[in-house]
Amino acid sequence: MEKLRLLFQKQKAKKISTILMSFNIVYILMIPVILYYLFIAADRYVSSITLSVRSMNSDIAPVSGLASLVGINTGAREDVLFLQEYIHSLDMLKILDKDIHLKLLYQAQQKDPFFTLSEESDQERFLKFYQDRVKVIFDDTSGLLKVDVEGFTPQDAQIIANAILKESEKFVNEVSHKAAREQMAFAEKELLKAKERLQNAKNNLLAFQARYGVFDPLKQAEAKASLTNTIESQIATKETELATMQSYLNENAPQIIMLKAEIEALKEQLNKETSKIVSSKNTKRLNDLAAKFQDLTIEAQFAQDAYTVALTSIETTRIESSRKIKQLVVIQGANEPQSPTYPRKLYNIITIFVILSVLYGIIKLITMIIEEHRY
Repeated sequence: MEKLRLLFQKQKAKKISTILMSFNIVYILMIPVILYYLFIAADRYVSSITLSVRSMNSDIAPVSGLASLVGINTGAREDVLFLQEYIHSLDMLKILDKDIHLKLLYQAQQKDPFFTLSEESDQERFLKFYQDRVKVIFDDTSGLLKVDVEGFTPQDAQIIANAILKESEKFVNEVSHKAAREQMAFAEKELLKAKERLQNAKNNLLAFQARYGVFDPLKQAEAKASLTNTIESQIATKETELATMQSYLNENAPQIIMLKAEIEALKEQLNKETSKIVSSKNTKRLNDLAAKFQDLTIEAQFAQDAYTVALTSIETTRIESSRKIKQLVVIQGANEPQSPTYPRKLYNIITIFVILSVLYGIIKLITMIIEEHRY
């Protein structure tokens, strides 16, 4: 019985010794971690900006689907998403490097090897380093875009954030104004085409009138038709009168001779007037001129209508373009941080300690199980 008690105490002492040894190993591993966070880790200051995009027009377009449930304008949401991608783009990086020498700002930090950007870093490495330092978060509920900009000094963080804000405003303005300019340019081009077509139609109509010496063949044809109808009516009256006289006078009577002469003259006049309208030998016959004049008139009227539509369209396009112009709304501007946000030294040290302890405990447990199975 005494032997079992001694054996149990030995095993217990062995376990305690193992646990203490485990903690000693963890403590040893924690020494470089603590030294890193106390003396090497670079402080990273965060300057935050909050942005949104809205139309210059106060009217809000109707929305549908999921956007209508959360109250976000789909057009504004797309603009914010475009801006989100642009902030992390290579184009933005190049502009920032040109304006504020971003690469030099990042290279100034040489103490912390984990956050050092070397001079030999290529474009892809530089872009990845920049994207890690600039966090862009889109809030689906409010439709706001939050940009957290890290810098190794408070001034650097604010400078970078202000530069991003400035270029974001340019991007939103340029995108909306470019669309408006393209629409206006197309409308103006169509207006010039319509104006040219209208001028050509008018010139053709004037040339036709000058060539044939007529102002309106249609009205002249109507007048000629009215005249022939009058002559035909006179001929019918005279022929009726002649038939009446022939019933009681002979053919040599002066009245009958005179009446026949009048009828003959009226018929000659009728043939002359009719030939002006429909004669195939007359190149200036009114029916042909009237048909050509009508075609030219229709073309001129159509061109006039098209020109009117183009004028209306360009005014409508101008109004619609102004409705689509967007502006960047700055909810919160770039601030100069007072204290570093990263690294969270105490939190990271405790977290690493817990992780190392758990990992070492798991490894030791597995080792003990293997050793026990050997016996």
